[in-house]
Amino acid sequence: MTIAPTLQRYLSNQNIAYDLVPHQPTMSSLRTAEACRIAGDCLAKGVVLRDSDGYWLAVLPASRQVQLASLRADLGDDVDLASEREIEQVFRDCDRGAVPPVGACYGLNVIVDDSIGRQPEVYFEGGDHTTLVHMNQAEFARLNPAARHGSFSGSQPH
Repeated sequence: MTIAPTLQRYLSNQNIAYDLVPHQPTMSSLRTAEACRIAGDCLAKGVVLRDSDGYWLAVLPASRQVQLASLRADLGDDVDLASEREIEQVFRDCDRGAVPPVGACYGLNVIVDDSIGRQPEVYFEGGDHTTLVHMNQAEFARLNPAARHGSFSGSQPH
């Protein structure tokens, strides 16, 4: 049970209180929520975006999906999803698809969906597909202190 070294150092340096929750390997955030028996609204995921100035990390619940039109209205028309190759370059110490929703320690601008702020407890992948990081909302809010906030997610199609 480990988390990405970059994330672990950041959590330690910021004195963030958290615990780790092991789980069976999964390949999607919704499957992780199901495997851990937690609501998809409480599992935060990070979606990497690209614009002309660099990269952004959009943070939203696993139960929701990014609405690019809303993000473009907030961040500019040149915002688009980053490629897998770009994501691997930014999150070098994370498994593919296990991006922690903590952009501050990776040098990314961050935008947090308002819906994740309504959850009293938050979980997220720690950089692999077998370990969740768990903390209360107050600690989660401290992870990305310079983050913008907005409403840019919609329900997942079933």
